[in-house]
Amino acid sequence: MIIKQWASAGKLQWYAFLATAPFLWAALNYILYQDAALHSLQVWLLSIPLIGLPGLAVWRLHCRLSLGLKRRFGEIRQTALRLSLQASALLLMAGGFTLFVFWVYHRGGFLGYRWEWADVQLALLLSLGLSFLVETLYEADHIFARYRESREDVRHLEQLAEYQEYESLKSLINPHFLFNCFNTLSSLIAEDPKQAGRFLDELSKVYRYLLLNNQQTLSTVEEEVRFIRSYCQLLKTRYGEALEANINIAPKYSRHAIPSLSLQLLVENAVKHNIVSCRQPLVIDIFTTEGGQLIVNNNLQRKLVKAGSTRIGLDNIRMKYQLLRRQGFQIIEDEKNFTVALPLIFNPSFIH
Repeated sequence: MIIKQWASAGKLQWYAFLATAPFLWAALNYILYQDAALHSLQVWLLSIPLIGLPGLAVWRLHCRLSLGLKRRFGEIRQTALRLSLQASALLLMAGGFTLFVFWVYHRGGFLGYRWEWADVQLALLLSLGLSFLVETLYEADHIFARYRESREDVRHLEQLAEYQEYESLKSLINPHFLFNCFNTLSSLIAEDPKQAGRFLDELSKVYRYLLLNNQQTLSTVEEEVRFIRSYCQLLKTRYGEALEANINIAPKYSRHAIPSLSLQLLVENAVKHNIVSCRQPLVIDIFTTEGGQLIVNNNLQRKLVKAGSTRIGLDNIRMKYQLLRRQGFQIIEDEKNFTVALPLIFNPSFIH
C-alpha cells in the first residue's frame, strides 16, 4: 500500500522534484554554512536527515494534497478556488519546512550554526519561489490534460448524437413503421379527411425535428416535449384508447436541457416491450419534479413474446450524462412500473 501511494505521483512531479530538490538542497547548505559547504563532507551528511528526508516528506504530502484538490475541485469553473487553496497550502508547507530547517539547525547548534534572519529570508524567498514555479508547471499540465479530455468528450458526444440520430431515423423509416403510418393515413383519408390532415401534419413535424436535430447533443425540454407530443399523437392515432400519454412539465424547466431524442427513445421502448390493447392500456407519464428531474414512467405489462432488446439506447443516454459529468440518471423497475429519471441540465446558451 505504501509503495502504491508513493508511486501515485505523476511522472512530471517526479521529474520536477528530481530536477529542483538537489538545487534547493545545495542552496540551503550554502546559505547555512557559506563556503564551508563547498569543502566539508559533514555539512552534506548532516543535511541528509535534516533537509533531504523532511523535504522529501513535505513534497510527497504536497503531491497528495494537490491531487486531492484536483479531484475535489477539478472543474474549470472551480479553478480560482482550487488555485487559492493550493497556493495557501504551498505557502504553509514550503514556508514551514524552511523555518523548521533553520530552527533545528539553530537549536542544535550543528557545526556552530546560529540563527540569522537574513539567511532565513533568503531561504524562504528561494524555497517559495521554486515551489511556486514548479506548482505553475503542474497546473499548466493539469489544464492541458483537462483540455484534451474535454476535446475527447466532445468528440465522443458527437459520435453518440450521430449514432442515436441514426437509430431514431432507422426506427422511423423502417418498412414496418412506414406501412403502419401509410395504412393509418389511407384509412383516415376515406373515413375522416380532417383527421388525416392532422395525422400527416404530425408526421411531418416528427421527421422535420429528427432531420434538423441530428447534430445536437442537447435539446431544450420545450423542444423535446413539443416533438414527443407529435410522436405520441401518431401512436394514439394508431392505438387509440389503448395508449395514454400524460405530459405535465413545469414551465420553469422549459429552457433546461436533456440529451436530444431521449423522450422518443423512452416512449418507443415502452411501446415496443409492453402490451398495448384496449383491455390493457399502456399509460406513459412524462413529468418534472421539484428536484430538477424529468421522469418518464409507464405501467409494466411485458409482452409474452419479448421483443429484441440490446439496451444500447438506454446506455447511450447514460453515457451522455457521464460525459457531461451530470449525475442522477436512473432506471427504476419494479413489478408494476418502469421508470427513467433524466436530470435536467441548466444551459445558459438556451436562455434568450
